Amino acid sequence: MSSDQTKVSIVTVCRNSAATIEDTIKSVAMQDYKNLEYIVFDGLSKDNTLDIVRSFGPLVALCVSEKDKSHYDAYNKGLKRATGEIIGFINADDFYPAPDAISKVAAAFAADPALECVYGDLCYVKQFETDKIVRFWRSSDYRPGMFLRGWAPAHPTVFVRRHVYEQFGGFDLNYRIAADWELLARLIEVKRIKTRYLPEVLVHMRLGGMTNRSWSNVWKQNKEIWQAMKAHGLKPSLPSFVLGKLWSRSRQFVSREA
Repeated sequence: MSSDQTKVSIVTVCRNSAATIEDTIKSVAMQDYKNLEYIVFDGLSKDNTLDIVRSFGPLVALCVSEKDKSHYDAYNKGLKRATGEIIGFINADDFYPAPDAISKVAAAFAADPALECVYGDLCYVKQFETDKIVRFWRSSDYRPGMFLRGWAPAHPTVFVRRHVYEQFGGFDLNYRIAADWELLARLIEVKRIKTRYLPEVLVHMRLGGMTNRSWSNVWKQNKEIWQAMKAHGLKPSLPSFVLGKLWSRSRQFVSREA
């Protein structure tokens, strides 16, 4: 390990994730970036999730299994325990598709010491055939006002410097299904932290996540997003927001990984 490598912390939150978490951890294990801290917060799983996590030995620097209020609460616990200068999250049904994903992120931060956030692209894959790409979430450079038009980077691809969380806080537990969106909007749209879009597929995500599980959850998420914008003094236009979301989502089905 190079002595000047910045430590990167990766946090996974899980509960009863035995069917998928091994792929997640293996994708962390294959990363060629050496100064990597991996943390797992488990919400008292009743299956053999913990056995799988512990089977990876010292790769997992910290494994905590305890009751939490929500997965966002567990994210916040991870933020408090992470010791890296740069922090990212990988969900228990997501995985890094390439061994240099973290290296590319770290290189972007190293090239610009003032940079506070890096994010990239994400592919949705079939739940049981993870080599089959279904949707491609191609992000873009941020411009002021984009969150009001339904834009946001994919949260599993987002890496943020520790001091940003220390200054502006973590996940707001008042939002039950859109706290990740609220956090990104608060940091990027409201606080205007310095960001860089990395045009690389950093994460593969299985279909069937909490938000996309039902139309009811999609509706609840967008309702919370609207509430978050109002809480931060943002003044979105409903037609612009809806059309922006529709355009963004529709592109995911026609865009292709480069």
